[in-house]
Amino acid sequence: MAFIDGTALSIALPAMQAEMNATGADLLWVANGFSVPLAALLLLGGGLGDAFGRKRILVAGIVIFTAASLACGLAPGVHALIAARVAQGIGGALMIPGALAMISNFFDPAQRGRAIGTWSAFTVLATAVGPVLGGLLAGADLWRWVFFINLPLAAITLAVLLLKIPTDRTPRHRVRVDWWGALCVSAGLAGLTHGLIQWSQASLEDRAVPVTLLAGALALIVFVVIQRTVRQPLLPLDIFQSRTLTVASLLSLLFYVALHGFLFFLPLNLIQVQHYDPALAGLTQLPLMVLVIVLSRFAGNLVDRHGPRLPLTIGLALAGVGFWLLATPGVTAGARDFAEAFLPGLLLVGAGLGLSAAPLSTTVIGAVPAKHVGLASGINSTLSRFAAVLAIAILGPVAIVAFDRSLEAQIARLGLPAEALMRLKQESVKLSEARPPANLSPEASIEVKKAIDLAFVDAFRLIARLAAALSWVGALLAVCLLGGRAVAKLPPENAPASPS
Repeated sequence: MAFIDGTALSIALPAMQAEMNATGADLLWVANGFSVPLAALLLLGGGLGDAFGRKRILVAGIVIFTAASLACGLAPGVHALIAARVAQGIGGALMIPGALAMISNFFDPAQRGRAIGTWSAFTVLATAVGPVLGGLLAGADLWRWVFFINLPLAAITLAVLLLKIPTDRTPRHRVRVDWWGALCVSAGLAGLTHGLIQWSQASLEDRAVPVTLLAGALALIVFVVIQRTVRQPLLPLDIFQSRTLTVASLLSLLFYVALHGFLFFLPLNLIQVQHYDPALAGLTQLPLMVLVIVLSRFAGNLVDRHGPRLPLTIGLALAGVGFWLLATPGVTAGARDFAEAFLPGLLLVGAGLGLSAAPLSTTVIGAVPAKHVGLASGINSTLSRFAAVLAIAILGPVAIVAFDRSLEAQIARLGLPAEALMRLKQESVKLSEARPPANLSPEASIEVKKAIDLAFVDAFRLIARLAAALSWVGALLAVCLLGGRAVAKLPPENAPASPS
């Protein structure tokens, strides 16, 4: 449910925007309304499972997620949708850690590898199916079913959990839950996200923007202080004494910020500017997903033989070239130009992701002592979610500002009357969904629509180039800072984290 929801909604966003008359900033909040609580509370969800029983917390997460999905599908407007997405993120944070933890609980070591492999295969399958499903539903004007599809899936899952899965035992020793840490990291991410998105609509001269940014930064500083003082912190910071773990975490953030930011704007470009059918726009991401599946095992073998530096350097560099190629197309002739305009770049990004995803996870988990593998796995999952938050919070406002400035430059050459300029300025908050003012001549309306499309293409190109730059910085860090065989073996149970 969680993996399908994230990728399917990205393709359905244009249809949702058109129906709800949403602005570009609203779209950013539809995405981050889910991602902020998910990233902030994912480690807390694992801790609650340890404290109160993983089955109990998993069931609670599914119930919250499903109720929120129903609210999303029935939302009368974009603000109600954003509020329901926040509730979805809270449910997801309880739901996701419990699933993998229960596999570890209920399968013995001889079967655990196959069980986790099956679980991983379904996450990849769900991620690949999501864009196709989202495109089909959006193309049939059924984008709300992206959320309604969770109801039968949840009913089946809850029935199996309640009837077939025994209740796991709660630990005899007391597990302390770091509530204050969870609150501070949630407030920090929400404050920074709100401040950055508000900045794209107003400016730093608006007092609310620096105040919100400062409040978010202070909350994250307090979070760090809390993690250093409480007995059982949400995120033990001592684990980052390992240089390998720190570098791998930084690489994950750089690359996944690039990937999530780019994939957020790609469907908007394909559907609203290039005029792809939504179903076809969903299919365009399949080559990327197929390459991830095909190359992940090969990348894992490279890590075993040569360490993580080689596959990460090649993968991140290839992805950077792919993002750069994707910054070249302008307004094309539509789907018939896909193979020439977008496919080469998407194939290179897919190859880069396929070579990088498994080595990044392996490096993070292999850089800590065996007793901290569970925590490292949680950190690995959180990094991708945190990167999704940063991608929308940072690259989203950058795209809005770039679009606004480019549109102003495009429109200045058309000599529109003052009233039309004012109405277009009000409409421009919708990004590529903006419409020319109604009182223009047919010829002028065509020129204004061309200007809107070109302005969005300019913003999209900037995001693609920034994604390329982030990927290449990651490749450079991998060359300079990662050891050749940093994750060949897990450190022994009682050894400190290696600083190598």
